[in-house]
Amino acid sequence: MGLDPGLRRLALGTLLAAYPGAVPPQWAVDLVADGLAGHTLFGTNVHDPAQVAASTAALRAGRSDVLIAIDEEGGDVTRLAHATGSPYPGNAALGAVGDVALTRRVYQSIGAELAALGVTVNLAPTVDVNTADDNPVIGTRSFGADPLRVAAHSAAAVGGLQAAGVAACAKHFPGHGATVTDSHHELPTVDVPLELLRQRDLPPFAAVVAAGTQAVMTAHIRVPALTGDGPATFSRAVLVDLLRGEYGFTGTVITDALEMKGAAVAAGGVGPAAVRALSAGADLLCIGAQVDAALVERVAAEIVEATTDGRLPLARVEEAAGRAAALAAWTRAAGRSSATPDPDLGYAAARRAVRVEGLLTGLDQPLVVQLHTESTMAEGRVPWGLGPHLDGGREIRVVASETDQAAVRELAGDRPIVLVGRHLHRLPGGPELVDALAAAHPVTVVEMGWPGAWRPSAARAFVTTYGASHANGRAAAEALGLAG
Repeated sequence: MGLDPGLRRLALGTLLAAYPGAVPPQWAVDLVADGLAGHTLFGTNVHDPAQVAASTAALRAGRSDVLIAIDEEGGDVTRLAHATGSPYPGNAALGAVGDVALTRRVYQSIGAELAALGVTVNLAPTVDVNTADDNPVIGTRSFGADPLRVAAHSAAAVGGLQAAGVAACAKHFPGHGATVTDSHHELPTVDVPLELLRQRDLPPFAAVVAAGTQAVMTAHIRVPALTGDGPATFSRAVLVDLLRGEYGFTGTVITDALEMKGAAVAAGGVGPAAVRALSAGADLLCIGAQVDAALVERVAAEIVEATTDGRLPLARVEEAAGRAAALAAWTRAAGRSSATPDPDLGYAAARRAVRVEGLLTGLDQPLVVQLHTESTMAEGRVPWGLGPHLDGGREIRVVASETDQAAVRELAGDRPIVLVGRHLHRLPGGPELVDALAAAHPVTVVEMGWPGAWRPSAARAFVTTYGASHANGRAAAEALGLAG
């Protein structure tokens, strides 16, 4: 016996699905017509602007107010520019520049680009305060380590996106910046008193609520003082008592992807995770990237079953679907603004973020050595580094822990070496290779990740870009005098 059509439609109205490939399959459009709240676009759904615009138009044929979301943070997390790297610097670079008006303009430009393609919700900005230098998943996605600075830039980012007619979704509540594990792979714990959270992690969320953000995304992190043994995504104390009660948020609460280990393992699967998130006060459930019609139907069925067996009040599902519908209504009312994309602004901003310690001299035709760094699931495999921007010279790519520094020196000969890396302070073998080379050869280091406190002992210069986007790479090459 099939699901009650009305209950199925209600359950679908709380779900943000996804689909494979460059063209929405018929099932993805049919589910939208049946009441599915919307879809999230990932890099696999993006080939070129015309194709993306055609995809969003196809989804709107299913229902005109469908929510079409994307993770377009600029910097290291980009879907539109996943093949080349973003023309915008990310939050760490904007925080380093310290110009909130610039941050608003950059996000308005990103929003204008999304709006022109038919995307209605940006799962950004990241407003976490990155207080852990070894944070493996936030890092350069954060505006910085100072709560007040992060708060100011977060509000500006929300204002810029929404001025372009794209709903902002500030993430990851109540703050993912102090973690040293990645919630894509496990459930991180932030074991601190609530008062410390209020002082350190929560000010940016207060700022974006005051700025009118349309949505807030939950974090799959455990904060024992609030959440007990489970993640914040499943905690009514976090989503209702704190976010809505204390901070006065009235918009849509969107979950981080429920397929992530930080949620799915804790709940026993995506379907049970959906029920627990709704019960805790979430409104729009992001299923994840690996989605097909069968998975959407299973999750919807789990929600319907929970409403009929008493685990989940029907009124709670109706409230959640209503908030998702209100978000869709806002995106329709916002319409198209007069804002236009300005990617040149991104390159100018990236130049302003570059910081140089030491002297950039004697860099004629260097050997550029890029140290391999694994990408996070949030970033995906996006090109980075100086390679696309070099005018002459030679570039090699190596794994730090497997590289013989003597062989690199021999390859360089009498030329200087420029070492390029991300998060060098925590890269296995990275600091040791850099120090060994710098002790015997002219070395300049370019740090394109979160810089941390480590500095090489004998390098001639240490250059920090606060990100590895295409714009950051060009800015670094220009600062070194190597750009073509």
